[in-house]
Amino acid sequence: MLPLTLRTHSEVTETVESSDGRGRTTSAEVAAPTASGIPDELRDVVEALKVEVAALHAELPRNQLVVWTAGNVSARVPGADLLVIKPSGVSYDDLTPEAMVVCDLDGNLAEGTRSPSSDTAAHAYVYAHMPEVGGVVHTHSDYATAWAARREPIPCVLTMIGDEFGGDIPVGPFALIGDDSIGRGIVETLRNSRSRAVLMANHGPFTIGTDARDAVKAAVMVEDVARTVHLARQLGEPVPIPQADIDRLYDRYQNVYGQGSAE
Repeated sequence: MLPLTLRTHSEVTETVESSDGRGRTTSAEVAAPTASGIPDELRDVVEALKVEVAALHAELPRNQLVVWTAGNVSARVPGADLLVIKPSGVSYDDLTPEAMVVCDLDGNLAEGTRSPSSDTAAHAYVYAHMPEVGGVVHTHSDYATAWAARREPIPCVLTMIGDEFGGDIPVGPFALIGDDSIGRGIVETLRNSRSRAVLMANHGPFTIGTDARDAVKAAVMVEDVARTVHLARQLGEPVPIPQADIDRLYDRYQNVYGQGSAE
């Protein structure tokens, strides 16, 4: 992955460099926030993302991935160094689109009346250093967090793990909340991995996706496989899938499975 070049928010545009998948570098101009925080041309996009992110937060308690106010979903704002995320410590019942906050990639509040999630710095660091990521999710789901507490990767012993994560689900380093240390650990762990999930040591799972919905799906899937592998271990030692078969599973699921794009 090639670097993301960031300038200050006082500049009119910023340049993002990334790979087009064929080893070639592409550049795109992205708008920088105005004094009000949101470029006028992105207002409709931001409002739509607030609706989407609010709705996706409801999937976390619905899938039993969080308790109380824990956990968070964020979405990158295309065309700007901004993200939409929930406010800190607010009940899931109160997470309306209007409650969502917008931050820049330094974690500073760009729009909203409440303090952003305590994990905002981690989300922002991921977006700043992994330009292909469009959504980030953090939960404290029971089984995935239990694996994180043991600092043990979830082995690829199920076809679902091969399909969705392309191999073992890795463990990231221990890091404290309060700065971008968690984000650094996520990026260091996933930058050279096919996995869309990382178990941050003694903390819990973080997942990434092409958009927020994709990251939520990964959060649901990592909890499901964490539970299944735990149950399998109660019966004996699970048998790993050979790497060549994992590669075939991952390729089929990522490139063949589903309906594809409509003509």
